[in-house]
Amino acid sequence: MKTILVTGGAGFIGSNFIRYLFGPGGFKGRVVNLDKLTYAGNLENLLDIEQAQKGHYTFVKGDVCDYKLLGQLFRKHKFDAIVHFAAESHVDRSIFGPKDFIETNIHGTFALLETARQCWGGRRDVRFHHISTDEVYGSLGKTGKFKETTPYDPRSPYSASKASSDHLVMAYHHTYGLPATISNCSNNYGPFHFPEKLIPLVIINALAGKPLPVYGDGAQVRDWLYVEDHCAAIWQVLRKGRPGQTYNVGGNCEMKNIDVVRAICAALEKDAPSSQNPAMKGPYAGLITFVKDRPGHDLRYAIDFSKLKRELGWKPSVTFKEGLARTVRWYLANPGWVIDVKKGSYRKWIKKNYKR
Repeated sequence: MKTILVTGGAGFIGSNFIRYLFGPGGFKGRVVNLDKLTYAGNLENLLDIEQAQKGHYTFVKGDVCDYKLLGQLFRKHKFDAIVHFAAESHVDRSIFGPKDFIETNIHGTFALLETARQCWGGRRDVRFHHISTDEVYGSLGKTGKFKETTPYDPRSPYSASKASSDHLVMAYHHTYGLPATISNCSNNYGPFHFPEKLIPLVIINALAGKPLPVYGDGAQVRDWLYVEDHCAAIWQVLRKGRPGQTYNVGGNCEMKNIDVVRAICAALEKDAPSSQNPAMKGPYAGLITFVKDRPGHDLRYAIDFSKLKRELGWKPSVTFKEGLARTVRWYLANPGWVIDVKKGSYRKWIKKNYKR
């Protein structure tokens, strides 16, 4: 691969993937980052990459739904591979406003697939890799794990839109022979995570002495995956995965939401003790606040990644304890990034929709 198109590369996982490519991934070619720069896209995530990788990294502001732009980029850069991150990804937002999820996640994926099909023709030395989520599988009971063969059962507009895009990708492989792969990942966490998601939201709220909201009784179980481990898995699938295959990526780390919040509080007490925080009048754990559960909230997710381990030799390398410590320290060391992000449209949306 000489030139890779990364869509949504200014977002959380996308920016970490670009960092991984030029770091541990050892990629020596060119990366074109196409991002619309909606509320969650942040060019600050890649400022150092832009400086260090001149001639190897190009940013293009644009929409994956823009057929004309996509065609121009394909003709100009002659991509060998596509890694498609661009998506609306927050369940709560999809409940309040599903339209954007249909537009970006379904129509955007279709536009990208159709452009790739037309520009690549019948080539087989290329790869279209689509990033998806474990939420397409629905909710698990107390036992069992999601496998690549688990029937889809999405429960929110977000997961339904991702399920739709997954089916489109595989339809293009089977109908047109497009060399495509999909990865369905569990909950990511790590540096540059947008503050609406659980772990960064709890870190930021705790440091500010604000309530730490936990849906329902906090018994929902998620499988947590450190973002750099996820990036390593994507790179393996992109290079060595079999076209037409789906690979599940999990962290082998099931935890209840309430236990995650308590773990964050404990990590903060170690690195930024509440006793030394002027915003606090007691321990961080005292800020935990149980709030009304959201509609269609899945009880449990857990990923079986044995296929990825068996075929490509990947397995997670970062424990949750280690990954959480790294994440907490990153947010403590980068308060300016948090301030800049919260000045944007995210802050206005939170004010409008979260009045509690």
